[in-house]
Amino acid sequence: MTIGKGDAIPAKIVCVRNKSNKKDWLAIVCTDTGLSEEEIIRTYGKRWGIEVFFKSCKSYLKLAKECRSLSYDALNAHVAVIFTRYMMLSVARKQNEDEKTICELFFCLMDEMEDITFSQSMRIILDALMDTVAEYFHITEGQLAEFTASFINHLPRYMQDALQGANASA
Repeated sequence: MTIGKGDAIPAKIVCVRNKSNKKDWLAIVCTDTGLSEEEIIRTYGKRWGIEVFFKSCKSYLKLAKECRSLSYDALNAHVAVIFTRYMMLSVARKQNEDEKTICELFFCLMDEMEDITFSQSMRIILDALMDTVAEYFHITEGQLAEFTASFINHLPRYMQDALQGANASA
């Protein structure tokens, strides 16, 4: 895929068809060609909600136009007020349209967003660190194993437990 006159950028295009209207479809362009089609669609679905949130805040709640201050604190407070307005409107809309309680909605959201566990993320970070150490310092497997054990022993107990859980599931 080439954009303008610059260099080519590798990309993957995923087309998604609306099940209820076969003529309605969406093309999603992703520059991370290593992702599967399902992962691209799932990520786009999550990002779309964020885009709608910011568009609503800008267009309807005057995120960009209401505050003219150059003060960091004033701008930060303004953004907090706008986001609070959005949350209040969302809660009001939810109460008018949805039978679920806020608590049920929270748990549904948490289930939807849980892609990777803490243990898995700790293992990914540790593996990346160890690969970098081995590559940078050109150490042997034995030295790397010693370094890894020492590093893990210096972590807080809950992180050590999480890493052991990640090892058991890996």
